[in-house]
Amino acid sequence: MLSFKKVELEDRPLIKPFLEQQNYRASEFCFTNLCCWSIKFQTEFTIYNDWLLIRFRDDDNGISYLKPLGKGNLKGAIEILMEDASRLGIPFRLSSVTPQMWKEIDAAMPGAFRKTPNRKLFDYIYTSDKLIHLKGRKLQSKRNYVNRFKKNYDWSYKSLTGRPDLVKECKQMLEKWMEEKGEDKDLSLRFDHYATRMMLDNFEYLELRGGVICIEGQMIAFSVGSQLTKDTLDVHVEKAMSDDVPEAYAIINQQFVEHEASEFTYINREEDMGLKSLRKAKLSYRPDILLEKYTLRLKGK
Repeated sequence: MLSFKKVELEDRPLIKPFLEQQNYRASEFCFTNLCCWSIKFQTEFTIYNDWLLIRFRDDDNGISYLKPLGKGNLKGAIEILMEDASRLGIPFRLSSVTPQMWKEIDAAMPGAFRKTPNRKLFDYIYTSDKLIHLKGRKLQSKRNYVNRFKKNYDWSYKSLTGRPDLVKECKQMLEKWMEEKGEDKDLSLRFDHYATRMMLDNFEYLELRGGVICIEGQMIAFSVGSQLTKDTLDVHVEKAMSDDVPEAYAIINQQFVEHEASEFTYINREEDMGLKSLRKAKLSYRPDILLEKYTLRLKGK
C-alpha cells in the first residue's frame, strides 16, 4: 500500500531531483506549483522504487494522478498507481499528459489508454526573444503599449533577487490588488492569493526570480517565476494595477523576461484555466508552443 503525504515546503529536497530529470516543459512539474497550490488541489506525493508518484484532486474529475517521474519500469510505476486508485474505489486517470509523455506511456503500455484533450490546461510557451523584442506586425500593438508606457511615465524596473524590502512591498501590493478584485466573492482568487503569498514568503528558499515596475517609486506591477527545465522558465505570478495603468501588464511581461529570463530559450506562461479573457490575452502574444495536455483513462472503463 502506498503512503502518500501532502506536498510541503520541507519536501523540496526529496522532490526536486526528480523534477530536474524531466524536460516536458509542463507547468505541473514544478515544485513551486506543486507546493504552493496544494491547498487547492490537495496535492500529495510518495517515492516508491525510485519513482516520484503524485496524486491530486482536480476541479473536474476528483482524484487524478500525474505521470510518474523516474527511471526504469514505467509500466510498473503506473500499475502501482492503478492499484492505489482501485484501493480508493475510484476510476484511474492520468492528468496533464503532454504529447511526449503520451508517447512514453503508450510505448510502455500499448493500447491501454484512451486520451482526451483538456484545452483549459494547455500551456502557453513563447521564446524569450519574442517576449523581449516583440518583433513583427502581429505584435505591433504590444510594442505600442510598451513604448507608450516608457514614454509617458517616470518609471523603473527592479529585480527582487536579494531585495527582501521589495518582496515585502509586493505583499502590500498584492493585498491592494486583492481588495480591488474582491477576494471575498471569488474562491479561485483566494486560492491565488494564498499561493502568491506563499511564494513571496518563501522567495529565496524556492529559488524564485522576480521583478517589479515602479512609477515615481510606487510599485504598480510585479512578476515571479522559476526554472522549469534547463531551457524553460515558468512564470507563476503576474500582478498589475492595470485599472490605474493600462499598460502595466505589457511592461512587466516584457521587462521581467528581459532582466530575469533572457538566458532561457522558452518562457512558459502556464494555462488559461478556460477563462475567455485570459485565453484571449495569452493567444494575443502568439505562443510558439501551445503545449497540449490530455487526460488518460483505461480503455473500456
